[in-house]
Amino acid sequence: MKVLIVHAHPEPKSFTSSMLHRAVRTFEMQGHDVTVSDLYAMQWNPVASAADFDMRRNPDYLVYALEQRENVAANAIAPDIAAELDKLIACDLLILSFPLYWCSVPAIMKGWLDRVLVSGKVYGGVRFYDRGGMRGKRALLAYSCGGRDYMFGADGVHGEMDLMMRHMLRGTLGYAGFDVLPSFVAHHVPYIGDQARAAMLDRYGEYLTQLDRVAPLPFPTLDDFDGEMRPRERVAI
Repeated sequence: MKVLIVHAHPEPKSFTSSMLHRAVRTFEMQGHDVTVSDLYAMQWNPVASAADFDMRRNPDYLVYALEQRENVAANAIAPDIAAELDKLIACDLLILSFPLYWCSVPAIMKGWLDRVLVSGKVYGGVRFYDRGGMRGKRALLAYSCGGRDYMFGADGVHGEMDLMMRHMLRGTLGYAGFDVLPSFVAHHVPYIGDQARAAMLDRYGEYLTQLDRVAPLPFPTLDDFDGEMRPRERVAI
């Protein structure tokens, strides 16, 4: 299996970075190929702009998704995007590794998604969910946060974590066609001791060895919708 880990933490000694290292070691011990895109170390440019394109279908008005499609087809996309897109296309499993920032990913990772999940290759037209360009691949969020686990849930003060992260789980990864596995969340990280952190890393490593037995999150199948994406009438049997 080919694993791509896209990592976004500005501190190499952080717990999130320790999660990255544990993931790499775990997968390599299983005989898998692991590629890491460490966005801060790479000084990744997160800003989507006209500079991403060597050619323009419409030089007078920028429609970013349209220019993505045209430039990828013409091998005219910016080199940093092309390199990451090659990694994405090659992988069987994508892991996004990050600290939770305001109920989302850090801006540098959002910029990776904006620039690398290109129209035409990853999605486009009715190529989304189970017809998306990434179908057949799996994806996983692995992130740390400051809150305690009991703060997240139907009765928790913050509500359910998966609902909070719906824009990533469904609106991004699921939409692109990935089979999205349940996230691994490291809770309360800034406030726990070394022993608790070590135990959490062990749980993460163990989880990564169980992925073949983990059911993906349920998302729509386009077979249940007509050409206008209206729900098809269900015929009683």
